[in-house]
Amino acid sequence: MSVLFTFPGQGAQKPGMLHALPAHAETGRTLEEASAALGRDVRTLDTESALRSTVAVQLCLLVAGVAMARVLAAHDAQPHMVAGLSIGAWPAAVTAGVLDFADAVRLVELRARLMEDAYPSGYGMTAIGGLTRQQLEPLVMQVHGPAAPVYLANLNAPRQIVIAGAHAAMDAVAALALAHGAQRAERLAVAVPSHCELFDEQARTLACAMDQVALGRPRIAYISSSAARALFDGRRIGADLAANMAHPVLWADTVRHAWERGARLALEMPSGSVLTKLTAPEFPDGVALSCEGVRLDSLVSAVRND
Repeated sequence: MSVLFTFPGQGAQKPGMLHALPAHAETGRTLEEASAALGRDVRTLDTESALRSTVAVQLCLLVAGVAMARVLAAHDAQPHMVAGLSIGAWPAAVTAGVLDFADAVRLVELRARLMEDAYPSGYGMTAIGGLTRQQLEPLVMQVHGPAAPVYLANLNAPRQIVIAGAHAAMDAVAALALAHGAQRAERLAVAVPSHCELFDEQARTLACAMDQVALGRPRIAYISSSAARALFDGRRIGADLAANMAHPVLWADTVRHAWERGARLALEMPSGSVLTKLTAPEFPDGVALSCEGVRLDSLVSAVRND
């Protein structure tokens, strides 16, 4: 049986998340490498006030994911495959050996700045629970227009879908969804309209920057949450990383693909347990587990004994 490491996206961030990482040499090494690549102390980015910035959020999720995967690897607890939601794809690619960590830090900082500068306010993401894509999509199309852009963004589960766009447009879709039987409509802690065509131009800019770094063939299976399949060519993965801000996330299909490839333990890197809850239904005879609140020795045992 195989082990899948999952890496969360924006919305999973928490104040103090870098300071909550295991006290381990690999944690220290990762924090130092990130700080050197940024030219400032990455430890200052996980305060409540700092995390209001998309740049801080994306960097913290990158650093936390890589650090935790490195700590586990130091104890011979390594995955057979990786997958990440949105920004989570970047620490997944680092863990798979596709992308150097320092390059990832610099590129993620650029990615986040492009996204933040394009939509500094008035946009975001909203989770809709209880409707299928077939039920929600017509409601989105009723609202969407040049003055009210809104899109399907994350297909997290058959009845858990995230929309992205302008605040007023999302509110209109949310009201329609609740009127048509949705169980909830919740604004997420994401300040930009990720995973839709609003970021096509920024994705092209990031792709040009990606062309300047070395990319290798993955040592383990890298599963794209944009394509919901494994990719094996470094340049193809680089293109996937650059473009994912402008493409919908197919999370349920992604973890189902991992299960079909033999994964029976899905372990979510810090922080939070959102992906664990989304993944569990797709692992009917497996286990979905979060690092959150679990002792390191227990995590190591779970991975090594799977």
